[in-house]
Amino acid sequence: MDQSTRPKPKRRQLLAPQFVQAMLAGHSALGLAFAALLYVVCLTGSLCVFLPELQRWEQPGAPVLDAPVSAEKVGAAVKNAYTQAIADNAQHDIFLMGPDRAWSRFYVNYHDHETGADGQWLADAEGRLITRVATPWANFLGALHMQLHLPRTWGLFLVGLAGVALLSSLISGLLAHPRIFKDAFALRWGGSRRLQDADLHNRLGVWGMPFHVVVSLSGALLGLSTLIVGVLALAAYDGDSEAAFSSILGPRASADETAAPVPDVAAMIRHVQAAKPGAVFANVHIDHVGKTGQVVHLTMRTPGHLATGNSYYFKGDGLPLGDAGLEEGSIGQRILGVLQPLHFGWFGGYAVKFAYAVLGLALTIVSYTGVTIWLARRRDKGRPAANLEKIWAGVGWGQPAAIAVAGIAGFYAGELAILPAYLIATVASIAAALLMPSGKMVAYTLRALSALAVLGLTAAHGHVWRAYYTDVFVWVVDAVLISIAFALIAPVIARPAKRMARA
Repeated sequence: MDQSTRPKPKRRQLLAPQFVQAMLAGHSALGLAFAALLYVVCLTGSLCVFLPELQRWEQPGAPVLDAPVSAEKVGAAVKNAYTQAIADNAQHDIFLMGPDRAWSRFYVNYHDHETGADGQWLADAEGRLITRVATPWANFLGALHMQLHLPRTWGLFLVGLAGVALLSSLISGLLAHPRIFKDAFALRWGGSRRLQDADLHNRLGVWGMPFHVVVSLSGALLGLSTLIVGVLALAAYDGDSEAAFSSILGPRASADETAAPVPDVAAMIRHVQAAKPGAVFANVHIDHVGKTGQVVHLTMRTPGHLATGNSYYFKGDGLPLGDAGLEEGSIGQRILGVLQPLHFGWFGGYAVKFAYAVLGLALTIVSYTGVTIWLARRRDKGRPAANLEKIWAGVGWGQPAAIAVAGIAGFYAGELAILPAYLIATVASIAAALLMPSGKMVAYTLRALSALAVLGLTAAHGHVWRAYYTDVFVWVVDAVLISIAFALIAPVIARPAKRMARA
């Protein structure tokens, strides 16, 4: 046979079809099992990038600091905090956090684990406690993202598992779509809804892949930290969890409860600055304050490092006990130091924050469209799940409304009303979705309601804090919220306009 007429052998595929089908099945199963959880975590994570800004917006009357706090002022704040803690019967632990790249306030907290007494204050540049913290809605958002308002250990564990599931879904999604990089710019817009969602899902997944991997991996490590320490204790410390925690989190206070002077934190700051001239105060935690067994964890931030700072350990009398090596230690120590800033985007100013917010919203869309694609595929195969489509639309488009309603409840009914308002709004959106004729109608209706709720949140804030609208920052956040409301309602307004144009 002539060489030119000989049939060409079929090109061997990189991945076997059976393997691709198995990965696709695993990808769908993982996505469905954690779909709603992943969606809530991704959506709130996008908002939590601006958590410090939301806290400032929610309580605009508190002092704002734009420069690091000096050693003497930190020392004064520690003494003032201890005095107030005694008055509130909460003099067990004291924590102070100064202004930095993400925060513009001087935060003071004291807590007694036995009585549950707690105090949260904002201090001025002189270290004086000025006003108690009143940011319940921003705190609600942070707790919803990090622990889903479950008991702390279980909540962190579940969110950590969600991070593992998200990372696994990203990897299995890549393996299940061999042409995903080749079709990186293919967008079949305006045709089949399933193909449109599939292209959007795949393109956003590919374009943001480095970000998605970093955020999911760091979130999994942060959420599963307790489990990781437990495994470390079994593997390296013969089951001694106390020793494992000390090796990672630093020395802990001893049981000696006899009275002792409050540590001289200012001297400790100067001690660190003598070795690290450029270091500035980040935060300090005093465990068993005012007791002989007290231990000080002082975090100082040195320019040129991604980590939030490095922790330096001292006994109550000022004796140095070493440091955590988060800036210049081993690879493992440095990774531990960058987990939080890498996860939340709190390391590079507003350019990084806006990039994190946009990419976080892309990941939210990926998690949402993953389910809509599966539901559309069922419909195309003659096995529609109409109620599931409506429920999923209720979950997806009801969450912005529920979060905004929770904020309105916080402004007018107080902190205790926020979580119930959120849960009631979430259940109501799903219940209302089941009464509507289709998932598409659910989406349009809840988008409009979400836009109204966001506008209502802005109006409620203006009503409560109208005396403090001299701060330009408040107007900026209001403008962003109004823009979000218009982005939500724009497709709802455009739909009848298109119909009229066709007519």
